[in-house]
Amino acid sequence: MPETEPIGGKPDQSSGGLLRSSLVVSSLTFLSRILGLVRDVVVAHFFGAGAGTDVFFLANRIPNFFRRLFAEGAFSQAFVPVLTEYRQKRNRDDVRDLIGKTEGALASTLVVVVVIGVVGAEIVISIFAAGYIYHGEADKFDLAVDMLRLTFPYLLLISMTAFAGSVLNTYGRFAIPAITPVMLNLSLILCAVYLRPYLAEPVMALAWAVLIGGVVQLTLQLPSLASLGLLVPPRTSFRDPGVKKIIGLMLPAMFGVSVGQINLLVDTVLATFLPTGSLSWLYYSDRLLELPLALFGIAIATVILPSLSRQHAEEDPDEFASTLDWGIRMVLLLGIPATLALVVMADVLIIALFHQGEMTLLDSEMAGMSLAAYGCGLVGHMLVKVLAPGYFARQNTHTPVRIGIIALVSNMVLNFVLIWHFKHVGLAMATSLAAFVNAGLLWRGLRRMDVLRFQAGWRRFLIQLTFANVILVIILVWVIGAVGSWSEMLYWPRLLITLSICAGGAALYASSLWLLGFNVRQVLK
Repeated sequence: MPETEPIGGKPDQSSGGLLRSSLVVSSLTFLSRILGLVRDVVVAHFFGAGAGTDVFFLANRIPNFFRRLFAEGAFSQAFVPVLTEYRQKRNRDDVRDLIGKTEGALASTLVVVVVIGVVGAEIVISIFAAGYIYHGEADKFDLAVDMLRLTFPYLLLISMTAFAGSVLNTYGRFAIPAITPVMLNLSLILCAVYLRPYLAEPVMALAWAVLIGGVVQLTLQLPSLASLGLLVPPRTSFRDPGVKKIIGLMLPAMFGVSVGQINLLVDTVLATFLPTGSLSWLYYSDRLLELPLALFGIAIATVILPSLSRQHAEEDPDEFASTLDWGIRMVLLLGIPATLALVVMADVLIIALFHQGEMTLLDSEMAGMSLAAYGCGLVGHMLVKVLAPGYFARQNTHTPVRIGIIALVSNMVLNFVLIWHFKHVGLAMATSLAAFVNAGLLWRGLRRMDVLRFQAGWRRFLIQLTFANVILVIILVWVIGAVGSWSEMLYWPRLLITLSICAGGAALYASSLWLLGFNVRQVLK
């Protein structure tokens, strides 16, 4: 096997190490998300926001929900701390043994779940698309069943991809996991353009694209694992102490870390009772929310979890608190201006990107309304991504579960309160409010445990943020009003103007901070 660094070796802890890792992940994630926007533009152009896209977004969301449970969410949060502990305190053979047995346990479980999902596709759709049955929309129901049978195996493929990515992230290899989503986006784009004309039901090309993309994503991870000597054959062993520990951490975390996804799935079920197009409007607006969330929130969370796990294993509470403080500062520094931009520019962003082809002006306006509502919750979502690792790194999964239950109940109550008057916009706003409930309770818990301790310089930091963001909002409102009617402009001119405003806004924000005396050393870690 290729030689690797010693099992007990530590990642780079030099000044700016976490920031550099975050920038690597953010840069590659940005590339992936930009291609994701291209994908969504292509989908909107060819399929619009009609019944076919509603059904695809439903059929694709179901396996992605389970993916959060079995892979990127609960599993990663349970697996990374245990793998880090093994790497710090055990030998190379023990680490390889843990990887092989965990891989086998995860894969065997997923095979069973996938078989049940494919065979019982009609039952699954009956649960998650109750609105189709209620309204007697048999065509939508049958199409959803056919699509689900193609998209559900993606759960196995992407979960094993996420497993491999967790191993690579633990060893400081962030690039390949961050770039992997590009493959799915490319698959969707190519299938929408080239496979669609050859199918009796053109929108089925998107379902085939998901399956193909899953195969390519998993394949991309394998060479990097091999280079570390960690491409281990799977061995099923649920009785192994390390595997049992991961399962013990994972089971409660499955709910706690996936609250956001559960909320989104509840939104999806309720949206099937709303007018045709509601699912698509929510999807297109959610995709724009996911761009800054992935670019900033998930990138920060990805790099701090291994660091927090290492600091806990080394019994270094001061560094642990400092890392959490850094994560929160980064969330506010990047999340607040992104939130304001999403809210102020909601209609502009949707029209600029998606208003063409089969995507009507009404569809764009409806999606813009839900984007503004989703945007209000961006900082809340980002804080959850950063605060939750503060518990998981300490192998405390029970507290986030309890908090997650409270947030989920809050979201459901708000859904039923707001949906009747505000339709799909009410669903989006409920999700945003629930995110702040989740983040607030996680914050309070860490403070009570004295795990989260504020470092010096917070007052000056908040003053600088406040003034810089006020300047940003004033200029954005003025510029948008000066441009005039966005929908009457040709596609490429309005897209270029929108991108220029976004780039100019980022430059203005950075310049304002600099003029206010902001020092980048405040966020170096």
